[in-house]
Amino acid sequence: MNARGPDLGRVGIWAGDLDNHPAAGVREAAAAIEDLGYGTLWFPETTGREAMAQAAILLSATRRITVAAGMADIYARDAVTTAAAQRTLEEAFPGRFLLGLWESHPSIAEDVRGHRFSLPPAAMRSYLDALDAAPFGPPATTASPHRVLAALDPGMLALATERAWGANVLGMPVEHTRTARAVLGPDALLAVTQLCVVGPDRSHTAELARTTAAAALPNRRTLLHDLGYEDADTLGDRLVDALVAHGHAGDIARRVQEHLDAGADHVSLHLLTATSRTPPKRQWEQLAAHLLA
Repeated sequence: MNARGPDLGRVGIWAGDLDNHPAAGVREAAAAIEDLGYGTLWFPETTGREAMAQAAILLSATRRITVAAGMADIYARDAVTTAAAQRTLEEAFPGRFLLGLWESHPSIAEDVRGHRFSLPPAAMRSYLDALDAAPFGPPATTASPHRVLAALDPGMLALATERAWGANVLGMPVEHTRTARAVLGPDALLAVTQLCVVGPDRSHTAELARTTAAAALPNRRTLLHDLGYEDADTLGDRLVDALVAHGHAGDIARRVQEHLDAGADHVSLHLLTATSRTPPKRQWEQLAAHLLA
């Protein structure tokens, strides 16, 4: 990695369902993740809570853990607002906030937010230009180089190498981690988010793993084909297993190590459960026993 930034640790949690819980539950979940010893708490931004406000809630509820807005939507705030928010959080919680930027999705950008969607990576490049030029922020603060781009395709990965601390790759096989490292080079941060389902054994997790893989497929079909998964639409066992680590917590731990061996600096775990009504604290604890001991 290049210039030293927030300490992510080796393993983190991608808490993708925080918007389903009240603020009190969010604070409780954040504290539980920190107490288990995870290095970073990641969360996305889609149509729920605003990312910078959510980050402030999480940072205020914890003492040590790095909080990463892993998919802050570039259509949700103008670049000047984002720059000011990032500087404010870094001033209030030194060394604990990481900004991750996402180029959004046409339906969210246009139908929900009312903007005209522009094709990435050109839209992201323009946003980064404005972010770097933003004049506002708390006194005596400067623009931070510590941002990551949510990236899957080579173009966005290359932009992350050029204009960011590195990239976060969500929901791709280990083969893609090797490809991403090759594009990013040896110095940029490579964080990957692994989809996973934890249960007593693989027979108990297979159905939810397949459902999760099916939901992930549309945005990844072409990339998966390039990686050799030519029958992606059939959702064969090989593809499901590549996209979703599932089974006993030990099976998930082995997948984490595979990503690290393939060039990842950090792996966050996006744990899927049959219901999102309650945070999966028991499963986080089971994974911590295998990964953080």
